Amino acid sequence: MPQSVEKILDHGPLFREPEYQEMFARKKACDGAASIDATALQSEYTRGWDYREKNFAREALVINPAKACQPLGAVFAAAGFEKTMSFVHGSQGCAAYFRSHLSRHFKEPCTAVSSSMTEDAAVFGGLNNMIDGLANCYSLYQPKMIAVSTTCMAEVIGDDLHGFIGNAKAKGSVPEDFDVPFAHTPSFVGSHIDGYDNAIRGILEHFWKDNPASAGSSETINIVPGFDGFCVGNNRELGRMLGLMGVSYTFIGDAADQFDTPSDGEYRMYDGGTTIDELKAAKGAKATVALQHWNSRKTLEYAASVGQETASFNYPLGVKATDDLLMKVSALSGKAIPEALRLERGRLVDAMADSQAYLHGKRYAIFGDPDFVKAMARFILETGGEPVHCLSTNGGKEWAEDMQKLFDGSPFGKDCKAYAQKDLWHLRSLLFTEPVDFLIGNSHGKYLERDTGTPLIRLTFPIFDRHHHHRFPVIGYQGGLRVLTTILDKLFDKLDAETNIAGETDISFDLTR
Repeated sequence: MPQSVEKILDHGPLFREPEYQEMFARKKACDGAASIDATALQSEYTRGWDYREKNFAREALVINPAKACQPLGAVFAAAGFEKTMSFVHGSQGCAAYFRSHLSRHFKEPCTAVSSSMTEDAAVFGGLNNMIDGLANCYSLYQPKMIAVSTTCMAEVIGDDLHGFIGNAKAKGSVPEDFDVPFAHTPSFVGSHIDGYDNAIRGILEHFWKDNPASAGSSETINIVPGFDGFCVGNNRELGRMLGLMGVSYTFIGDAADQFDTPSDGEYRMYDGGTTIDELKAAKGAKATVALQHWNSRKTLEYAASVGQETASFNYPLGVKATDDLLMKVSALSGKAIPEALRLERGRLVDAMADSQAYLHGKRYAIFGDPDFVKAMARFILETGGEPVHCLSTNGGKEWAEDMQKLFDGSPFGKDCKAYAQKDLWHLRSLLFTEPVDFLIGNSHGKYLERDTGTPLIRLTFPIFDRHHHHRFPVIGYQGGLRVLTTILDKLFDKLDAETNIAGETDISFDLTR
């Protein structure tokens, strides 16, 4: 036996033992798998231009899309509000997926319940599931608010959330005055960023619809962070910057504490988040600012409809993006940008200049949500790099046009292109036919790294196979410095790996770089 009680092997070395290798070989033979030579031949063909043309011509098939479904965004949105339980009207399996997806990234428990719809509810409707589910949720978990979203099953049969919640209240599942905002979030259209947007708008409508407060009655600015896997570090960093400016602000959903609870002997099912009182008062804010435009279009539309001034950005990462955000906040609030932030900006610019010789001319492929991809491409252009392939599965035609304007505005953007509504199998063809130096995205890119040899830099959600990245900011000047360092670390690791053979390549294996 390869292991014993005294010698427990991790799964990596365990499965490389002869017993397991024999088992894998027998299974492969039993499955009738193609031979190694035939597989290698087909693999080689998929790396060329001929296959790339066929790959980009496909219309009815998606392979490994770089997005998730709407309810995931709604579950994330609910986590940003004080003592709020996310209630997924659908099957248990769907809710388990959303919880595990967020837990694996944040390394924290993600609370959510479901109405546990099964075959009978799919035929007759999920009203009874809603009645029982809301009653159990309210009794067992004692939330201050229950935020309801939907999955495919509930949307296909057309369950009426407004009516169902009203009937559940009439049946006594929750008190009549208990807050149960909702949003329809069908999984078969849009993506997680649309689910986030729908959920945030639904929550605002719930608290603002009959609210007598008038927009502009306070000097507060509402901040909508968007779906952000780095919310723990980013929200705290933005709060610090706004605090230095003396700006009064309210986060419309702040999941930083919920996904970063301490280990101090006390289990917190809920922690932090925007309070209900803050939500109600937010209607009187002077303006609502979205950090991610493509995450917040419906939310901004609603904020504008109640008379608020609105503004949106594409993830304030890097020098100019942070400049734009701070100058807009300064204009809205009348608060000056302090010397402390000016110095932080100068330090980031200085760090970029220190490393310019290594960064200039590097070629990148970037994938992820549309706001992240634009922000990352903009920062790469600031470093003198070339974001050659920019791909967003949930980015549309308008996003691609916006990206082209970005490329046209920089001398480093002439060979760059945005690929909207394409997936990671498309990106594989791009990496083989037009290679780049680095790939920037999330953990799903590790298979592209293995296949194409392009080093992966993990800078966006989800990051499953590395720990604690989300605890540090990537927005603002301080966040930009961390992103810069992350890119440089990968760059120098690659350079060391290419120059570490003694007597052959080590003439450039330098101690000082």
